[in-house]
Amino acid sequence: MNRLLVDGTNLILQLALDAAAEKQRASAHNLANVNTPNFKRQEVSFEKKLKEALFSAPKLKLTKTHEKHLPRELKLSDLQHEVVTDHSTSMRNDGNNVDIDREMVLLTMNQMHFNAVTQVLNSRYSTLRYILHEGRR
Repeated sequence: MNRLLVDGTNLILQLALDAAAEKQRASAHNLANVNTPNFKRQEVSFEKKLKEALFSAPKLKLTKTHEKHLPRELKLSDLQHEVVTDHSTSMRNDGNNVDIDREMVLLTMNQMHFNAVTQVLNSRYSTLRYILHEGRR
């Protein structure tokens, strides 16, 4: 595929959209089970992994002598969101830990995040489209 379409920024934006979609599903699942006894809410972990991948500098440069001897370096394409279950809290006597107000705030924040990432991605593709079309004249 063309390098202009699949660069590091576009890959990060795609991964962020995937994580936001999964966050939406997790929040909807949590809200659907608000009255289920002993249900534990789920959340999606992505931002911490992304931050670590982007800003952590390798402390020691390793040289591979064999493909299977040393673990390979972390690549952005290897980053994936992770769904984790929160067993640490309990909101009610029946063991359920879903807080409707919190879930609604998380849904709203996630929607705003999704919209922002979509706008940035659309802007990048619009610029690329402009360059391609103006280059033909």
